[in-house]
Amino acid sequence: MLQGRHALVTGAARGIGAAVARTLAAEGATLTLLGRNERALLALAAELPGNHGITVADISDAQQVGAAFERARAERGALHILVNNAGQAESAPLSRTSLELWQRMLAVNLTGTFLCCQAALPQMLAGGGGRIVNIASTAAQRGYAYVSAYVAAKHGVLGLTRSLALEVARKGITVNAVCPGYTETDILRQSVANVVAKTGRSEQEALAEFASGNPQQRIVRPQEVADAVRWLCGDGASAITGQAISVSGGEVM
Repeated sequence: MLQGRHALVTGAARGIGAAVARTLAAEGATLTLLGRNERALLALAAELPGNHGITVADISDAQQVGAAFERARAERGALHILVNNAGQAESAPLSRTSLELWQRMLAVNLTGTFLCCQAALPQMLAGGGGRIVNIASTAAQRGYAYVSAYVAAKHGVLGLTRSLALEVARKGITVNAVCPGYTETDILRQSVANVVAKTGRSEQEALAEFASGNPQQRIVRPQEVADAVRWLCGDGASAITGQAISVSGGEVM
């Protein structure tokens, strides 16, 4: 159980982030929900058991991240848990990947994770420990065609995870990555819509294609990702650090 622990979840308003928030709240954690959609964050906070807060910020902006983490500390105390879930995916062949698309994928997926880790660390170090969980995707563990910028960013997240884990291994802080395969999220729904628009396939056919890479032949559920996060945040995972835990039905072994 996570009573008395303050957890901040980025990209908390929907999908995996919302599932993580519900799961950690059910374990007794006090939450700060961070995202860009204030209305959705408030709605989620209202449905969770306990007294939780929200903060609106763009994680790719250092000043906004600093202010958001300071507000979280002032309102609910020092952080014990950080779940870096916020992310974005866009597809294009490398030859048509603009510099703007490339930089946007790095800014949201990699720089945002870096900024949030950097903002959380002083609070965790002062408190004598903590848990950082980065939602990195199987795109951190293998390549996928037509999403080179996203894959590069997620590989960077895994490298950051491993390096930071070594830096703080003796400080009571663990740093791990959870790497979901294709999951029931808005990112997947947008990807399916793109396939339908470009190929004329049905939605069911497009979804089956995404599921085909999973040996279980299915799409991962957000709750399954949240359950892995919950374990990593608990006392039983205190010896687990620097790891990439694939939640993908065996797609990555």
